[in-house]
Amino acid sequence: MMPIEIHMFPCLNDNYGFLLHDKESDLTATVDTPEVEAIMEALSQKGWTLTHIFNTHHHADHAGGNLAIKAATGCRIVGPKADAARIPGIDELVEEGDEFFLGDHPVRVLDTPGHTRGHVVYYLPEDEVAFVGDTLFAMGCGRLFEGTPEQMWSSLQKLMKWPDNTVIYCAHEYTQDNARFALSIEPNNKALVDRARLVDIARAINEPTIPTTLGLEKSTNPFLRPTSQEIAINVGMNDGNNKDTDLVEVFARIRALKDSF
Repeated sequence: MMPIEIHMFPCLNDNYGFLLHDKESDLTATVDTPEVEAIMEALSQKGWTLTHIFNTHHHADHAGGNLAIKAATGCRIVGPKADAARIPGIDELVEEGDEFFLGDHPVRVLDTPGHTRGHVVYYLPEDEVAFVGDTLFAMGCGRLFEGTPEQMWSSLQKLMKWPDNTVIYCAHEYTQDNARFALSIEPNNKALVDRARLVDIARAINEPTIPTTLGLEKSTNPFLRPTSQEIAINVGMNDGNNKDTDLVEVFARIRALKDSF
């Protein structure tokens, strides 16, 4: 089986679009529909015909182009069962534990509520890639618009079970701001300091900081690091001696601090 081909391109102000193409079957999917014109132009440039939309959640910068793109291409829309009523044009409802195929490439679905109540992510284990929408960002995670800290921490723990070399495609270029916040609560994390420097260099020449890897996120993303004693101290949870810190509460405090950062 040939590896899935992935084409990433900018959309809107800070979104990314992703096309997945299986050469053997000539099937092509877009992950979400942030900007119709950008997606259609990317398809034209690659010479691919769109067959599927994989929606992660209902927000307009993720599903707003569904109907126009479906009308133009006749593609099939896959999206979260838990939020089917808010996914325009949805054809196939998926939920935790479902697996389907793009050509010969298995695609596993995980429910990851928190950012919205019906968010899902798409994991291609044989290709070692995942498309996580607004659940996980490079050094960040999605705001809790419809979910609770408990839900989001549970969702992130699901992702943390993947192999560290899993390549993570998230939907927004938020990395530089996320790094500044991360440094404010874990300034002595050398891996984070080094990564933040590289991010600044990349953004200075308008280079994307996406994709990332799960291993890199585990070592530098504060939202995956509520076990860090430095973070727990800096968010006011304990003096660093308490080994039974409530990880959900640490996570909730990190999220609240980031919301006002």
